[in-house]
Amino acid sequence: MEQRSWTPADLLQLSGGYWSACALHAAVALDVVTPLAGEALTAADLAGRLGTDVRGLAMLLNALTAMDLVDKQGDLYAATTFAARFLSKSSPEYLGYIIMHHHHLMAGWSRLDEAVRTGGPVRESSSHGDDEGARESFLMGMFNLAMQSAPRIAPLIDLAGRRRLLDLGGGPGTWAIHFCRQNPGLEAVVYDLPTTRRFAEETIARFGLAERIAFTAGDFLDGDLPQGFDVVWLSHILHAYGPDQCAVILKKAVAALEPGGLLLIQEFILDDVKSGPLFPALFSLNMLVGTPAGQSYAEGELCAMMTAAGLCDVRRLPLELPNGAGVIAGTVPGSSIAVALNSAGNGLCSHV
Repeated sequence: MEQRSWTPADLLQLSGGYWSACALHAAVALDVVTPLAGEALTAADLAGRLGTDVRGLAMLLNALTAMDLVDKQGDLYAATTFAARFLSKSSPEYLGYIIMHHHHLMAGWSRLDEAVRTGGPVRESSSHGDDEGARESFLMGMFNLAMQSAPRIAPLIDLAGRRRLLDLGGGPGTWAIHFCRQNPGLEAVVYDLPTTRRFAEETIARFGLAERIAFTAGDFLDGDLPQGFDVVWLSHILHAYGPDQCAVILKKAVAALEPGGLLLIQEFILDDVKSGPLFPALFSLNMLVGTPAGQSYAEGELCAMMTAAGLCDVRRLPLELPNGAGVIAGTVPGSSIAVALNSAGNGLCSHV
């Protein structure tokens, strides 16, 4: 692989890149864009609404203007069209939750050297902690991310003939929602921690699918899973755990499936020498900072885990996903249902 040609300027730009990220995080934390999406305001007027210092807010607004997220005309500031679409809480495409999740991760990332030195986490998990705001940012941030790919990818995965889907560790249920929207005969159960219930049920109701998607509370490591499914979707779960715990999760997922059932695993997947792609390699460090044993896994490792759990026809689906993500499919022996993509000529697995 061809190495990047670095310059000292590139290196310093990378080192100071967190300045722009912090300005964006502050804008979302203070909800600067929502008022500016509706009307142009002076810094003083906006500071009065937000309860901030005028001088400090003016500095932030000027930086956001330089970043092309705010437009400044004289003393008046207004959100750009892009910012109003993705950074205003009044927009259905609001991405502020995932941005705030990134904000909550920064303190841990600043101690990465300590995590590398000790080999252990230096922050509490956003999904399991007591901070309600951090948990909301994590869960609805997962909704933000899934909404970037689920509407495009769910139609490409052929679930024809499948009737019951288990969205294991499904958070707000975004993938279950889109699989059900694509497959009218499909019903689903979102299985996650009790603290997730409100976010999942509100999201499912927003899409009008409360009669077809149920929520079941539980811990997939310690508790028994519901049974009788012909599809299990496991999206971005295994990276939070070490290989031994992954084996437990996969064994339970396979046990929840009927013969011929399909297990689909989505992860940020490293190549087998683990030197890339870049995002899965960096994401592995995110797991070092925040979990006792989590990591990004290589494609070969995931396939081996799935085979060890009793699945056959294990292979990666040829899907184009962001950030080095991929979907690996495996089938429980005992049926003639094939795994395929919903596009002409792209069959993926032979009949069992």
